[in-house]
Amino acid sequence: MPTHYIYLIIAVAAETIGTSSIQASQQFTRLWPSVLAFFSFAIAFYFLSLTLKFMPVGVMYALWSGLGIFFIALIGWLYFGQKLDLAAVLGMSLILSGIIVINLFSSTATH
Repeated sequence: MPTHYIYLIIAVAAETIGTSSIQASQQFTRLWPSVLAFFSFAIAFYFLSLTLKFMPVGVMYALWSGLGIFFIALIGWLYFGQKLDLAAVLGMSLILSGIIVINLFSSTATH
């Protein structure tokens, strides 16, 4: 697997942890989830900056945000008991389909 995809996976994982920590912090009223959110986003942005050495910003951001949406929705459903209706599931499926199309067929996925 190319290094820039590893950087992107780390960035997505860190962003997912950070966003989940924001929910767990209860609007930054709990210290440790708030601290975890801050450091997770710092890690995410650092690895995004490394990814930008290899990918155009638009493609990188589409992959990062699309995967983040999917994983946050999954965590919201599994851990926070948030419900998803059919329209939300279909919309997120389209986002994931777009990510697959970019990675399989786009020549702009890497510089």
